[in-house]
Amino acid sequence: MKRAIRDTQKDKELFLVLLQKHLGLVTPTCKEMKMNRGTFYDWCKSDPAFKAAVTDIDEVTLDFVEGKLLENVGNNDNVAITFYMKYKARQRGYNDRLDITTNGKDITEIKLIHINGKDAGNKDD
Repeated sequence: MKRAIRDTQKDKELFLVLLQKHLGLVTPTCKEMKMNRGTFYDWCKSDPAFKAAVTDIDEVTLDFVEGKLLENVGNNDNVAITFYMKYKARQRGYNDRLDITTNGKDITEIKLIHINGKDAGNKDD
């Protein structure tokens, strides 16, 4: 039984190395290990240290990808700039959503008003 535990531990160590190589992607890592994804998820459930290592790899991958995004921002890539602003500058109004707070009340009517203060439905505008 000790032999199986030691082999599993070595498999987990190798898996983590390969997971980092594959930028945190589980499927290609499992394929290279010749194991099914279920084994990976079982390891995550039963081994907190393994799960923590997987989480660390995910964080490193996010940092890597965020760095690539910022490189594109630095190269004046408008798509990258827009993406970054929509997700990092939401509090400044860079988003595609309208956030309406109702304080728990049902909304039965919405009235649109032009910036100049006239009703949206008024044809005299």
